[in-house]
Amino acid sequence: MRGIRVDRRSILAGLLVSAAATPLTGGALAQGNPLPSWNEGLSKKSILDFVSAVTKEGAPDFVPAPERIATFDNDGTLWCEQPMYVQLAFALDRVKALSGKHPEWRRKQPFQAVLDNDLASLAKAGEKGLVELVMATHAGMTTADFEKIAGDWIASARHPKFDKPYTDLVYQPMLELLAYLRSNGFKTFIVSGGGIEFMRPWSERVYGIPPEQVVGSSIKTQFKIDNGVAQLIRLPAIDFVDDGPGKPVGINSHIGRRPIAAFGNSDGDFQMLQWATLSPGKRFGLIVHHTDAAREYAYDRKSPFGKLDKALDAADSNGWIMVSMKDDWKRIFGFQ
Repeated sequence: MRGIRVDRRSILAGLLVSAAATPLTGGALAQGNPLPSWNEGLSKKSILDFVSAVTKEGAPDFVPAPERIATFDNDGTLWCEQPMYVQLAFALDRVKALSGKHPEWRRKQPFQAVLDNDLASLAKAGEKGLVELVMATHAGMTTADFEKIAGDWIASARHPKFDKPYTDLVYQPMLELLAYLRSNGFKTFIVSGGGIEFMRPWSERVYGIPPEQVVGSSIKTQFKIDNGVAQLIRLPAIDFVDDGPGKPVGINSHIGRRPIAAFGNSDGDFQMLQWATLSPGKRFGLIVHHTDAAREYAYDRKSPFGKLDKALDAADSNGWIMVSMKDDWKRIFGFQ
């Protein structure tokens, strides 16, 4: 899907599917080397020093456990987001699956472009066209039906580069980091531009993060009683976009505490990193920089997905740790 120019995940409100992998337990990581997939160096040392500083009672930077909030972006931070956001791939497949019921799509853009695999025309549709695809494929059903459709798709879909289920493409070093933080009294949250109803069903199994600790974009829903059964119907309208400046808003609304640590990978996480770190007290910000074309992908400023430009320039002045996937990680995925 080269050539599509999109603005981070804001066009994918109501989107996101993520990965499955067995999360490591905090107990295992608390012994010996807590981050075994991380190379020794500044990035790993900064993480360990920060955790030590805020968890040592009596120390000047000690933070009580209830205030140890850490927020993580998902796409490109916890799992692979190339060559396109997985939920976008899901939306495109849904258009093809539903096309038999919508013969008019053969003559209507951007649906025609999807059916013809015409990526150039799809790119020309821009944000408006992509939102139209999302609304056509993600609404008009109950939340339970939507969860099943998405679950069936992610169980069978495979990544075009790795030829593995998308659910295998979770970053092993970040799984270890999540478990390490929890073993030290942190509460970990996903704060993603992706769809909240996609992430919540699998987040606990994949990351050890329960559904109530997931913040994401959403489309509007409506309560309805049908034959005595209470349901929520997904409507073709965006409710909230949890991306860019929306992330601090979402954090405040859903979590109610300002995080002391934030982890992202793109300009869509810029304001979340600012919200977590530009405040008194010991703070920590980290950016995952995709620098490994051999084991994953290498991209930043010019990528149509996961663009890292403004945040890349601001990292040093804000004291954010820039993690090089190539240099700082011994392995990227669990299967490597």
